Amino acid sequence: MSGPGTALIVGASRGLGRALAAEYARRGWHVIGTVRGEQRTGLHELAEKSAGRVTIETVDITEPQQVSALGERLSDRTLDLLFVNAAVTRGNIPIGEVPEEMFVEVMVTNALSPMRAVESLRALVAPTGTIGVMSSRQGSIALNVNGGQDVYRASKSALNQLMRSYAARYADAAHTLVLMCPGHVHTGLGGPDAPLSIDESIPRVVDTLERHRGEGGLRFVNYRDEPVAW
Repeated sequence: MSGPGTALIVGASRGLGRALAAEYARRGWHVIGTVRGEQRTGLHELAEKSAGRVTIETVDITEPQQVSALGERLSDRTLDLLFVNAAVTRGNIPIGEVPEEMFVEVMVTNALSPMRAVESLRALVAPTGTIGVMSSRQGSIALNVNGGQDVYRASKSALNQLMRSYAARYADAAHTLVLMCPGHVHTGLGGPDAPLSIDESIPRVVDTLERHRGEGGLRFVNYRDEPVAW
């Protein structure tokens, strides 16, 4: 593990993404965080207090042209970390009752778009840099013994499978690939009953990412650096 570098955190306007940006900035990194629109967010407040360490780009990762344009704008930068944080959930609805439009929205946002972003932006990552994607324990097929949250679970499982395909396709690359499970965190997505606070999760997420920096290969781990069953 070497010293601070440059991180691009896609989906950093609030919640876990904003906390990741704040933690990396606190550790001396230069952070590029993305937001989806023009509305002021917590990332803007962070950037204003960062003395230039945090900068903001606008991109909606469900729009491939915007992702390509982001890559062009950053073409002169070299990233030590690309981390994609994007997810929606639309409630605990049995799969037989899920409207097709909802299924498509969750799959596109949680699985297709993050992987499109990885494919589009991978050229910016240093040869031994890290590419991380926010996954979830709910994406584990082996650990699904209770059911529920059918579409969200399926989208995270799809994300995991797509990342494994990506790793196989670029097996000769030296990038470290991480599917990160942050734990069940008290955020807008995680809900008010989640057992973990952001402050209990995110510093350990960064510790884990940093621990594997430069190792290469793909791993599915949680914020405590414990392997998560596929």
